[in-house]
Amino acid sequence: MPIPLFNSIASWLLKKRYHQIELFLKYPGEVQQEVLEQLLEFADETDLGLKYGFEDISSYETFASRVPIVTYEEFEPLIERSRRGEQNIFWPTEIRWFAKSSGTTNAKSKFIPVSSEALEDCHYKSGKDLLCLYLNNNPDSQLFKGKSLRLGGSKQLYEDNGTFFGDLSAILIDNMPFWAELSSTPSNKVSLMGEWEEKLEAIIEESIRENVTSLAGVPSWMLVLLNRVLEKTGKEDLFGVWDQLEVYFHGGVNFNPYREQYGRLLPGGNFKYYEIYNASEGFFAIQDQNNSQDLLLMLDYGIFYEFIPMESYGTPSQKVVPLWEVETGINYAIVITTNAGLWRYQIGDTVRFTSTNPYRIRVTGRTKHHINVFGEELIIENTEAALEKSCAQTGALIAEYTVAPVFMDGKNQGAHEWLIEFRKPPENLETFGACLDEVLKSLNSDYEAKRYKNMTLNPPRIHKARPNLFYDWLKSRGKLGGQHKVPRLSNQRDLLEELLAMQVGAARV
Repeated sequence: MPIPLFNSIASWLLKKRYHQIELFLKYPGEVQQEVLEQLLEFADETDLGLKYGFEDISSYETFASRVPIVTYEEFEPLIERSRRGEQNIFWPTEIRWFAKSSGTTNAKSKFIPVSSEALEDCHYKSGKDLLCLYLNNNPDSQLFKGKSLRLGGSKQLYEDNGTFFGDLSAILIDNMPFWAELSSTPSNKVSLMGEWEEKLEAIIEESIRENVTSLAGVPSWMLVLLNRVLEKTGKEDLFGVWDQLEVYFHGGVNFNPYREQYGRLLPGGNFKYYEIYNASEGFFAIQDQNNSQDLLLMLDYGIFYEFIPMESYGTPSQKVVPLWEVETGINYAIVITTNAGLWRYQIGDTVRFTSTNPYRIRVTGRTKHHINVFGEELIIENTEAALEKSCAQTGALIAEYTVAPVFMDGKNQGAHEWLIEFRKPPENLETFGACLDEVLKSLNSDYEAKRYKNMTLNPPRIHKARPNLFYDWLKSRGKLGGQHKVPRLSNQRDLLEELLAMQVGAARV
């Protein structure tokens, strides 16, 4: 198809979709209520539907009182039955695909059901919406004159009992329409390669010959790829490789620690960054404004949202609220009900609403990835912001990091122990640690209170990790590429101790 014609058709379709987005922007509560009603009606004759009487649930309050909130571990027996080929357990249409998602600190894999409805009405729909929102904000874009360089997971697909499992990106690539491959690089064959380092070289060989206009992938792994592209080509920056490159669509990890490094690869003020928020369980939010860190919650993807304020999370007085009852500035754990048959399922992420008209969020961390050993309530949003400011003040650049508690021992106070791999280390690690401590105090009053006169917490201990320590740790676990990432915060020391055992010649404060 000629490029001008393709551009015209694509623009028409995307503008048509924008009018639908405007509908849930105007009537968010009504759209979410309708999503819940449709999910209940569609699944009323499944095993779960019959068990909880979906047929006569006519209000959110009844739904919330009948259907329990579950974790993966509680839902797993039903998923395992589905993986063995049983149908109509929690979703009426056939479930043949399962996104394999292993916890970064737990060897046990999760298998998240992916229905045909979730593929079409959530995952693929979100990809089109991402383009829709971007082009609506940038009408002069030349995006369709070239291809998107996508960097997905390295896992291939496997068959088991007549069902298939693999990395979500592999499932999406395997099921996407033919025209999607025509607008992307590398080819599906290369995208689905299993060995990460071999795959990187293959991606570079294919992509440097293409006119790449956009990038898509997790920032940490994309950075590895792009640096190798520059090494291979000998160019000073990426515009010397792809002169029409205009936007990077990213997600998976907080982008702020990587922002300065991408600025060096993509100099100048015209290049754009667009963030997404997705997971194996679904696609949730998209940046809908240029130069913003707020993400628009997408309300018509067949996902019904509920939220648990973290101040009551896991307590006997735990409170759960629907979308129309959330408030800005509060840290919430997300609960989802989806068109793949997950009912009131905790995905383990936390968010904070920055706006309720429309509903925009920022991802603040994980329910399990925080430190609250001493009542300090340290979350990833705090550590990312503190690192960003500390780097700005000391000229450092961060590659990876993790933090764990130092437990109290007799009269010895506790502390936080940091292991940081720097792309560019600060001149003085002690100064960096002091800066980090002061910024954390300014961001988190609970941390500040515990640090007061070292009464509960001593100053943070900082280790400088050897180069590639975190990469080597991920490689040792077969977790290179894709959505795999290092846990940032933990209430336990297992991960930190494992990394320190691999460490050679670490500097310490």
